[in-house]
Amino acid sequence: MNVILLFLIPLLARFYIRLIGLTARITIKHTNPGHYSLHPTPYTLHPMIYAVWHCQEILMIYLHKNQKLCALVSLSKDGEYMARILEGLGYTCIRGSSTLGGFMSLRGLIKAAKCGFSIALTPDGPKGPPLKIKPGITYLAQKGSIPIQPIACALSRKLIVNNWEPYMVPLPFSRAAVVYGSPIFVSETDLIDSKTLELENALNLLTEEAEDMVSGKG
Repeated sequence: MNVILLFLIPLLARFYIRLIGLTARITIKHTNPGHYSLHPTPYTLHPMIYAVWHCQEILMIYLHKNQKLCALVSLSKDGEYMARILEGLGYTCIRGSSTLGGFMSLRGLIKAAKCGFSIALTPDGPKGPPLKIKPGITYLAQKGSIPIQPIACALSRKLIVNNWEPYMVPLPFSRAAVVYGSPIFVSETDLIDSKTLELENALNLLTEEAEDMVSGKG
């Protein structure tokens, strides 16, 4: 891996993420206002799992920078770049995935939550299929007794990068809408598949709501 690129790309990415955040006109909506705030509340003293579709992650990275958040980042070369981007914005990173390093990363995330960290996950990443949730996030919520906070965003100005998904790169001076849904709790008796589908549906509905807000319909 090129050492210069390993330094330069995360540096430029962090600059661009800050630029996006500073120039965007962001509207934030809470479908259950008592349950979440960008500022600490008694409720959010309990760690949560923040779930957002992989294609929407850039704006969310900005909004949650320098908070007590732990992100799961893949072990790939791209994951190394992402880990450096996130760490430069105040995140703590655990490396792993649902396959390679999966068990150890699960233990690490539960340990982080017990230390007071909330967890940031893109439940369809890093390889897809897009907008389809792997059951790992609901298994983590169940085993760690951590509620899941679904989040979605939409942008008026964006560049779409098609790889395995239509990845949204926000453009400066965009109008943005961010919608926080009601937390999803996964008890020991809940079926993982059922809760996984509930989260998937919630993220899709929140995405539609955010898109309506940006287009002026919401």
